[in-house]
Amino acid sequence: MNKLFRSISVPALLAASLSGCSPTPAEIATVPFVPDSGSLFVRCGALIDGLSDEVLHDRMVVIRDGRFVDIVAGDAKVDADTAMLDLRDKTCLPGLINTHVHLAERAEDSLDYGIYYRRTLDDHNALAIKSAEMNFLTGFTTVRNVGEFEPRAITYARDQIDAGKALGPRIQTGGPYLTIPGGGGDLVVPDYDESEIPLALRTGLARGPDQFREKAQLAVDAGADFLKVIASGAVFAFGTPPGEPEMTQAEIEAVVAVARAAGIKVTAHVHSAQSGLDAILAGVDSLEHASLLTDEVIELAAERGVALSMDVYNGTYTDTVGREQGYPEEYLQRNTDTTEAQRVVFEKAYARGVTILYGTDACVHPHDMSGWQFAIMVERGMQPMDAIRSATSVAADHMGMAADVGAIEIGRFGDLIAVDGNPLSDMLLMRDVKVVVKGGLVFKNQDR
Repeated sequence: MNKLFRSISVPALLAASLSGCSPTPAEIATVPFVPDSGSLFVRCGALIDGLSDEVLHDRMVVIRDGRFVDIVAGDAKVDADTAMLDLRDKTCLPGLINTHVHLAERAEDSLDYGIYYRRTLDDHNALAIKSAEMNFLTGFTTVRNVGEFEPRAITYARDQIDAGKALGPRIQTGGPYLTIPGGGGDLVVPDYDESEIPLALRTGLARGPDQFREKAQLAVDAGADFLKVIASGAVFAFGTPPGEPEMTQAEIEAVVAVARAAGIKVTAHVHSAQSGLDAILAGVDSLEHASLLTDEVIELAAERGVALSMDVYNGTYTDTVGREQGYPEEYLQRNTDTTEAQRVVFEKAYARGVTILYGTDACVHPHDMSGWQFAIMVERGMQPMDAIRSATSVAADHMGMAADVGAIEIGRFGDLIAVDGNPLSDMLLMRDVKVVVKGGLVFKNQDR
């Protein structure tokens, strides 16, 4: 079984199994994409800018040619020739950022990993386009795609979106999984011979520092915006302890050296304390999951400025769907134990001042549920405004995109979302984004 085992997603189960928590995303009302100037007036009943602790009330946000140019009083005079979006009954926020998505993968694929052997490149491309749209219309106007079995699909989706031929967020891509043969980012699964695995899906496999240096450079040359290493296996690995280390510190250092020469960052998939320690000492910029970190490793992350992208919601979803689908009891227990352990690490890291990035491992649960993590973050001790910043300005800073996204601030792209009510007092509202604006264009408005 592949060590990046994903929980099963069955869309038909959502209404039955999760409706008690919050409404599932309603049918999305979108505005057809028609290129225009990207100029818009948006009147907001309340405004959270993604930077400050202050909530502004009755403000007019002015977007010209796709970027924010002013924030004025809500009753200010406006140009009658420019479109107006009246959101006086809503709270406006910056377009959200998810730092952990896999757009060419789906949770339900864990039922049959052999599907990756059978999909064509066109199949992968179509899946990436569909997943990108789902993430986008739930409010995530920027995403960091942290590796794929078929990385070309993400480059394709990014190019289609940038060209206005598809609907989706701004995308950073990590390219292929940099991983050892048979490791967490490889596609070796039971009942299939390795010779059946398409070579294109194993472009990141390496052993030893020299090979990892070579594969990292190939990823950079192919257009990766950052690099992703699989420092350890996942919780649901067959026959190994949760998070067993895979790459050595020297191998990770080789990838980091290539990234530094290219001026980009490295994120590491880790679960165990040892793999987290190895990755930090090797110089990575962020850790994903970080389920089993010790206090000493959390302290080292704080000292070295290593950010954590922690999917603290997914365990709840995995337990719900896993029981319905009859997951082995061993997996259900591992999920229960590791989910709580990860949430404790989250609490400790936040209290210590470690940078927390909003990252849901989107594809462990359906791509249109990316906003479901906010409530868990607050439940486990994070201040609501910090939770919002983790998915806006803090994420933008880490991704090197602070000049363009992550805040409603003059000069940045006109990316804005809106929800009913006050998300600072009820984070469940972030599951149901009503309005999505990207670059001054309205792509979703459920009140229309």
